[in-house]
This record gives sequence, structure tokens and C-alpha cells, in this order.
Amino acid sequence: MSDLSSTMAASASGMAAQAARLRLVSENMANADTPGFKRKLVSFEAVNSMMNDNMGVRAGNMQLSQAPLNKVYDPGHPLADGNGYYDGSNIEIMIEIADAREAQRSYEANLRMFDQARQMASSTLELLRR
Repeated sequence: MSDLSSTMAASASGMAAQAARLRLVSENMANADTPGFKRKLVSFEAVNSMMNDNMGVRAGNMQLSQAPLNKVYDPGHPLADGNGYYDGSNIEIMIEIADAREAQRSYEANLRMFDQARQMASSTLELLRR
């Protein structure tokens, strides 16, 4: 039974990490047209619980992308310099859509694993009751 609870804990930590990733992706997409906005990135860290030998993952610190900001030509914009350019964001919508899809699929895979372990634990308890 311990292995099943460890599996559920690992799956739950994966779902939480992917939810954090999806939150940052949605922030990036919402701010794609915000001047000076830098893409937010998240990395994952392995977690090992000493209390019950559970393995898992968690979202690490948020980092800002070091990619250069796009130069946008709009002489009428209040932030434009003498040449008519201002710093846009470094968000690529297609990359954000791909990241969102990957996070969603990873979340769903963790959810299926969690549900499978829950069903196995339930079946085991049902067998023990007989």
C-alpha cells in the first residue's frame, strides 16, 4: 500500500508543478503585447521526502528569459525613441502555445497515473475486506 501512496504523491507533485508552469505560460501569453515584458520560465526540481521515501517534483524559481526584446517600429507610441522604435516583449505566441500543450499533456498523464493508483488501492482494500 505504501508504493501506491508514493505513486499518488509523486503524481500529485507532478500535477502541481505542471499547474505552476501553465500559470506562467498564461501570464506570458497575456502580456505578449506589453512593452518591455520578458518571458517567464520555470524549471523543475526533484524532491525526495526523507520521512517516507516519496519522490516527486516541484516547480523551481521563476526566471526571466535572457532573450533580447523585440524592437517595434511605431513612431506614434509614447515609449518610442527618436527613431520611432520601442522595446516590445520577447514572447513568441507559438512557443507559448506549444509549452501550454506540453504542460496540459503532462498534467493529464500525471492525473491518469494518480487515478490508476487510486483504483488499485481501492481494489486492494476491497479484496482485504472479503
